[in-house]
Amino acid sequence: MQDRPASLQGQLIRPVLAVVSLIWLVAAGAVWFDARHELDELLDARLAQAASLLLIQKFGDFDGDDIAPPPAGTEQYATALMFQVYQSGRLMLKSADAPSRPMMAGGAPAAQYATLSLAGASWRVYRAPDRTRALEVIVAERLDARREVLWAVLRSSLWPLAVALPLLAAATWWVVRRGTAPLRALSRAIMSRQPHALEPIADPGIPRELQPLLRSMNGLFQRIATLLDSERRFTADAAHELRTPIAAIRMQAQVAAAAAEPAARQHALGATIDGCDRATRLVEQLLTLARLEANGVTDQRCLDLRQLLRQVVAELAPQSAAKQQELSFDADRACLVQGNELLLAILCRNLIDNAIRYSPVKASVALRLRCDKDRFRLTIEDSGPGMAAADLLRVGERFFRVAGSGASGSGLGWSIARRIAAPHGFALCAEPSARLGGLAVGLSGPLLKQAAG
Repeated sequence: MQDRPASLQGQLIRPVLAVVSLIWLVAAGAVWFDARHELDELLDARLAQAASLLLIQKFGDFDGDDIAPPPAGTEQYATALMFQVYQSGRLMLKSADAPSRPMMAGGAPAAQYATLSLAGASWRVYRAPDRTRALEVIVAERLDARREVLWAVLRSSLWPLAVALPLLAAATWWVVRRGTAPLRALSRAIMSRQPHALEPIADPGIPRELQPLLRSMNGLFQRIATLLDSERRFTADAAHELRTPIAAIRMQAQVAAAAAEPAARQHALGATIDGCDRATRLVEQLLTLARLEANGVTDQRCLDLRQLLRQVVAELAPQSAAKQQELSFDADRACLVQGNELLLAILCRNLIDNAIRYSPVKASVALRLRCDKDRFRLTIEDSGPGMAAADLLRVGERFFRVAGSGASGSGLGWSIARRIAAPHGFALCAEPSARLGGLAVGLSGPLLKQAAG
């Protein structure tokens, strides 16, 4: 069974109450010890005063262990106090409950206090001698009587604190519960949302401490909504674009199956193979675009863009040669950049492939890479038909193709190129080529610092 998560309210209330209780106990203990100390000093002084009053009395009228009755009206306290008066070692006078033998051994020249056990109880005893008259007075007080007095004194001080402690606990619980109410309200707002609800949570009364959490959650909802919208749009567009090559392949396969002549059948089969190639390229581009949108650009490292372009040009050279095109590459020096090698190769391959694909037979495609201070610029120009100004504004839209271009394609090449260029910090643009008359595509971005230096 999974443990129930701890409550934030409980985590706040328990330490607060523990600290308050500890402080209460320490305060009560301090009051207790301070009051006890002061009361002991006061009652010890009373014993000394009582002994002094007995010392100044004349004992000529007393003849051996006379018993002094307690004063009228003090019977209930008489057993808490007792005294003895000795003269020349002979007991002259004692209280009614005092023993006949000395309560405290004599012999010391000065007065002294002691805590003794007499008749099964603890007593505070004070002995005061008077050497000039050979008198010795011993006064004793029960310690439990002192404790009763101490409790009577502290009762009026501690009971308000004892009553205040549960009241303070209730007030702490109320304050903490009231302070955590926005958390519960936010939890209820999230739990009551529909599974597909991605609109931001609006709560103007949320405390300042919870606003970063709310902003993060709303940002997460926004990113999820954007991602879902992108996936829905991508799925719809991809389904639309895949329908066309698949339908063309099916039609050519039907023509090949129905063709009676070998030449017609061979032509239909060749068209079927071309359709399969176009569908394969389209699927590859769709998968690349989907991977970019899901994972972004990772695993960036230092690489030489000149060397990367040489490899891409070598891969596409047969395609250009098949159209009898002049493909050239001009780079004056190494160009070190930070990026993902695989994705940058896809970016460059798409740009160069577009130039070759949309340029006519015997056209010219020229690549020029230049490094200037801390930036590089790659220019891909062709002598093809170029693009109208209105079409240049739509370059990069998914599945957009120039009408009447005569070349097969899906319109995803530019979308993929821009999607790769953006997280690398590269800028991508297209404009008419002043040198070759067709289209000029420019890719620029920062160089690594060591390369720029």
